[in-house]
Amino acid sequence: MRSNVSAFLSGVIFALGLGLSGMTKPANVIGFLDIAGDWDYRLAFVMGGAIAVHAALRHFIHKRERPLFAAKFPSLSASGVDRKLLVGAGLFGVGWGLGGYCPGPALTSLASGATQVFVFVPAMFAGMYLAQVLQARRSASVETPSLGATLSP
Repeated sequence: MRSNVSAFLSGVIFALGLGLSGMTKPANVIGFLDIAGDWDYRLAFVMGGAIAVHAALRHFIHKRERPLFAAKFPSLSASGVDRKLLVGAGLFGVGWGLGGYCPGPALTSLASGATQVFVFVPAMFAGMYLAQVLQARRSASVETPSLGATLSP
């Protein structure tokens, strides 16, 4: 229960920060991405603030034996840069640039009632679902050998 409350409070703080900084407005995000035009630098300060908080606290967090609300820290494997990472990052960037939303601000922007966010969020979830379906199919085809491979002379 404490883990869920912690996650909820983190989400609320994140949403408030996005709203107060104006980063739920696609025009601000697109302005940040428009480095060749009238560049809007404000998102750099938002990201810089998040990076500064993380950098200041990361050392203290990882000195602990375990997280506050979990049995252990997750083990993350760095598999390196591959085709899947590059294609996913590219699609994410194109979607962010075209729509002006990334997932966090898009969900936060639902409260605005803007029509475009009510189109973007379902499309975002459809894309997430499609990615899971394609990944499951790919995993199944790798795990299941073809019929010809099982019949040897």
